[in-house]
Formats: sequence, C-alpha cells, structure tokens
Amino acid sequence: MRNSKVVTLEEAIVKSGLKDGMTISFHHHFRGGDKVVNLVVAKLAEMGFKDLHLAASSLSDVHAPLIDHIKAGVITKISTSGLRGELANEISHGLMKEPVVFRSHGGRGSAIASGELHIDVAFLGASSCDELGNASGCPRSENAKSICGSLGYALPDARYADHVVVLTDDLVAYPNVPKSISSCDVESVVVVDSVGDSSKISSGAIRDSKNPRDILLAKQAAKVIINSGYFKEGFSIQTGTGGASLAAVKYIRESMIEQGIHASFALGGITAHMVKLHEEGLIGRLIDVQSFDKVAAESIAHDQFHQEVSAVEYASADHVGSAVHALDIVILSALEVDVNFNVNVLVGSDGIIRGAIGGHPDTAEDSALSIIVCPLLRGRIPCVVPKVTTLITPGKGVDVVVTEYGIAVNPERPEIAERLKAAGLKVVDIHNLAAKARSIIGEPDALPFGDKVVGIVMDRHGKVLDEIHNIVD
Repeated sequence: MRNSKVVTLEEAIVKSGLKDGMTISFHHHFRGGDKVVNLVVAKLAEMGFKDLHLAASSLSDVHAPLIDHIKAGVITKISTSGLRGELANEISHGLMKEPVVFRSHGGRGSAIASGELHIDVAFLGASSCDELGNASGCPRSENAKSICGSLGYALPDARYADHVVVLTDDLVAYPNVPKSISSCDVESVVVVDSVGDSSKISSGAIRDSKNPRDILLAKQAAKVIINSGYFKEGFSIQTGTGGASLAAVKYIRESMIEQGIHASFALGGITAHMVKLHEEGLIGRLIDVQSFDKVAAESIAHDQFHQEVSAVEYASADHVGSAVHALDIVILSALEVDVNFNVNVLVGSDGIIRGAIGGHPDTAEDSALSIIVCPLLRGRIPCVVPKVTTLITPGKGVDVVVTEYGIAVNPERPEIAERLKAAGLKVVDIHNLAAKARSIIGEPDALPFGDKVVGIVMDRHGKVLDEIHNIVD
C-alpha cells in the first residue's frame, strides 16, 4: 500500500514523539464498550512512559484498569467530562496527587480549540478507516466489528492535536467515504482486534423506563413543554438520557401529531426515539454529537438529514455558530437541584463521583427553555436540597424543575409560571419542595469530606466553578 500510514501501535507511539509529561486524548463514543483507552495506556506503561496527562471526553466503569496505571505513575493528570465506577470511587477517595479537571462537552471543545487544553497525541478509535487515515464511526465492511455513529467528541482532537493516531478494527480500501476524520489530520493508522463493543453504547445512564414515577414525571415534563409558549411550529429540542427525559419524547410526539406541529431539529446525543420522530417527518433534521444507540448510529450512516457535529459546533460558548445557540427546549435530568435552581449531575449524595457533566450546563444556559426532571426523593436520598453537593449547572440557566410533587419555575421566568398555571399545572415554590423532602427523610448527616481537592469543576467559559473534596471513610 503506497503511502500507507498503517503501523503497529508501538510504532505509532514512537512516531508521535510522545514524551513523559505530555497530554494524550481519547473519545468516549463507545461508552461502556470502549477498548481503546485501556489498550493504549497499557502499551504506554509497557514502553515505560510516566507522568502523562490523560484528556478524555469522558471515562466510565470500563476504565477501572487505569487505577493501576495511576498508582504506577504512568497517568498523573486527568481531564474529563465524567467518571464512573471503581475509577471514580478511587479518585473520590484521594487516589491522585493532582485533582481531576472536569469540563462540559462544550467547555472541552472550546478549551481544545483555544489551546487551553493542548493535546500532544490523540488516540481515536474508529469503526472504519483507510490506509491514509480517512476515518468514520460507521463500518464499511460486510463483517465489520463495530459501529458508534457520530465521532463528534473526537473531531476537536483530530483537528487540533499535534499528532493523531486512528485505531480501527475495519481497515477498508481508499477512499473511505463519507468520512468523519480527514486523512489530512491523521499521522498513523493502527489496526486492532476491536476498538469497542457497540452493544454497550446504550448501557449505563441511557435507559428506557417503565417505572410509574418516571412515566408521571415524563407526562408532566411534556405538559410543561406543550404549555410553555415554545411548543410551536419549527421548535428545536434536546433531551437527556434519563428514563423520564426519554419517556417525555413519546408524549411530546402525541401532541405534535394532534396539533400538526413539526420540530426543525433535534440536537445532542441522538437516540432511537429521535430517529423515529425524524423518520415519521415530525423532526426535520438530527444534529448528532453522539449516537446513543445502534439505531441512531445506523441512521447517521445513510440519512443525509442526520448530520454529525463536532463538540465545538455543538456546544461551545465561544463560537456564535454553535448549535446550542439555536436551541429552544432542553429536557435534562439531575442528581440534585437546590433552592437557587443550581444543579448537580456529577457527585452523588454520598460524595462519590458517579456521573458526567456532559452538555448539561451548555444546553441549560443557551436554550430558550431548560427543564430539569427529577424525583423529589430517590429512596431515602433527597433530590431537591437547600444547596447542591457540587455545583455543575448554575441556576441562572435553569428555568423549570419538574417533580412528582409539583413544578417549580425560576422566579426570573414569571411568564412561564403564568402559562403553566393557566394550563392547570401545579406550580409550587422550590423552597417548599426542599422542605417537603426534609420532612420525609429528616436532616441528613454531613458528608465526611476531607481537605484534599480531588476534582476541579470548570464552567463552560473556562473559569473554576467548584471544587470536589475527598471522601473519608
């Protein structure tokens, strides 16, 4: 293969000029099925690298092997949108000497584009790639091994990293088109047995729900949207991945059909639910930064109106053309909401990191109507509290909080409260919701936080928003 960039992983690392102390990056489009991070870091450890900064778009349960590499000094810094599983638990207890830096998806894209987060070598998994580096999240071969669809979170890395290595389990004939990553941005191509298990993309936070409470919340959220003043011909929408958020789509669909209303576009992580509405003609365009299931991944492979978008084009606060600036309605979930409408989606009620910022603050701030859907309690854990454990999304960007005990509207949006009241919906003061939660479960014990800072939360504009301290058992 003349001009081929295909090399072994070790050859690619040597060719990249990677040195101790540099920054390496990864994307998380395979989510719980990702195999690239562990494979690459194991090879780096074998080659003797130390003091590396791992800058991933997000990390999850599958990345627990990183614990040993952190202990060995191979990885000494991490930047990410989220952490889950045993890795998150260990970091929450003080595993790392330096705090993890957490950014939203839009914040990460902006930081990479501006050079604030400089990437020396990007290792990017792709479901297909040719020998020159034209890569895609869609397979091309008949017996291809993986599919992830959009590579939106990998695109800033591919564009701005000093050196780009694409790993693929489907090497195809040149030219691999349509492509997500251009050969002009790629220095090396590495063929591996598997870049990821596609069946695990829709695991974890993405879930359909038959829980009666989730269904109730979904119906209430749909009623808020329908009566908000923003449910009209040509509206745009993004939904989160929680059970109630996904279920709300079904009830919105019913009203769209009844009222003859069509959405101009759906944004963000795209699911089968959105693909269905698009194929029914209810949504004109799908703007996809991350395909959340196989149906969405297959749709983006063949539908010209289902378009991939980079993290920068999706949610950067610094780019006036980013899609969130045109977003009307977003439905989001939360671990906690406080009486000032601040939201926490990252740290659990036990003080353990167990989630991801994602595009939460990006979409909440820029959308015309942001709706947080959460129960008043999860078991014996209050979700509406006097003050969130960790501030992720400032309350100024949150308009409505939907619970099974009523709907709270930000005092800065009185016109929305009036519309909902006129529609017969139960609008309540958020302080009353917090008091109701406390009356049921009592005053919780203070969390045993230590003095060590294990995480720094950046806002989407590049400023420090909050700190996460270690948990002491």
